[in-house]
Amino acid sequence: MPTPRTVISIFGACALFLLTAYSNPDSRATLSAQSAAKVANPITGEGLPNPAPKVTRNWGELPAGRKWGTSAGLEIDPKDGNIWGYERCGAGTAGGGPVDCDNTPVDPIFKFDRHTGKVLANFGANKEGTKGHQVHKFSPKGEKLLSLGVAGKAGSADGQFNQPNDVVVGPDGSIYVSDGHDAQGMTTAAAIADGLKRGATSRISKFTAAGKFIKSWGTIGVRHGEFRTPHALMFDARGRLWVADRGNHRLEIFDQDGKYLESRYMFGRTSGFFIKGNLLYTIDSESGPLNHPNWRDGVRIGPVDEDRITAFIPPFEREDRVYQGTAGEGIAVDADGNVYAAEGPNSLVQAGGAFTKYSVK
Repeated sequence: MPTPRTVISIFGACALFLLTAYSNPDSRATLSAQSAAKVANPITGEGLPNPAPKVTRNWGELPAGRKWGTSAGLEIDPKDGNIWGYERCGAGTAGGGPVDCDNTPVDPIFKFDRHTGKVLANFGANKEGTKGHQVHKFSPKGEKLLSLGVAGKAGSADGQFNQPNDVVVGPDGSIYVSDGHDAQGMTTAAAIADGLKRGATSRISKFTAAGKFIKSWGTIGVRHGEFRTPHALMFDARGRLWVADRGNHRLEIFDQDGKYLESRYMFGRTSGFFIKGNLLYTIDSESGPLNHPNWRDGVRIGPVDEDRITAFIPPFEREDRVYQGTAGEGIAVDADGNVYAAEGPNSLVQAGGAFTKYSVK
């Protein structure tokens, strides 16, 4: 970030500016280009182009009688390009409220037509009292094929979960689960020590395609290979595993055995991300004055192989979220470049809608 300079330096710069302006007729164009470059700010999004400016709130139709709850996940169907996502059974929070998927056994998983928003599939209801700390695999028609973890029981032993966040399948069919949601709020060494003592986790667990535990790596912390809430996962075209380390405001990149490779720091406090070709799309739902000062929520876009922002989709404004704005947690990008956001508990901007579509046209 820029640092203040002395008054003497400022006066010196002004004198140089005036001398250059009068001695070079092309200087105005040069200075205008320099000013434009300085305006582009990846922290606030100011001066960056918005590639999907048309906003459709409350995108996606629910069956009759259903009300939207919050969400955090979206994905593109690899065969037909339509949109998979979920909503929390009408719950307005991430859990523990009067309404959630444990006491309201409706189907939370949806497939939507990406053009019309109409429901193409809907399944995944839990029997009451069986929800929590698990990962499930379904067929496209809703048949449950595999379950990992122990229903309703948090744990830190091999093969157990304590608030899993995301799951992804590797190039060889191996299953990777990011586990542990609480650590993002641990901002002191004492808080981390207490969390570890309580059995809190922040790690990646790897399983075979059949669900056999292979290994875990990571713990609560700030070093590379440690996490404070690994909130989202995705593989790139090179077979590298990307992890949104939300509490540490970074993306961490690993090989398939958990070896740390590199990081990205310019994409904000990432809740979710999506890789499309050579572009990385990240969505920041939580940056604000108290946890990530000066950073704005929104979608940051940049080259996969660089720590650089080239475009920005701004958040919605809301009076109770001064300066930071509101943006979703999950993100997906379709074949046409349209961006879909899943609105989480901090970003639900309008009653009755959990998905937002940002269209190219």
